[in-house]
Amino acid sequence: MILENPQESRKDWLKMVFSYHAKFNKRSGEVQFWTHENHAIELYRPEMIESRMYYIHENPVRAGIVERPEDYLYSGARNYSGMKGLIEVDYW
Repeated sequence: MILENPQESRKDWLKMVFSYHAKFNKRSGEVQFWTHENHAIELYRPEMIESRMYYIHENPVRAGIVERPEDYLYSGARNYSGMKGLIEVDYW
């Protein structure tokens, strides 16, 4: 873990940040590294599924990692654009 690495120069700062965020979440222990926010919804219409997939596929573009969703190696957008992806994707 990064907090146990003696070479990590940001260790004290990271502990402070993780401890601060753990105070606001009852499910956390002393530190919180991951967010616990979850807004699960049932996707019961094809249009809903498509809009969520579009949103997910656009994440690397919004982050400035790639110009097009299908350019991101780890995205299923590659499969939907006719390119070979890292895993096989079944779509309707």
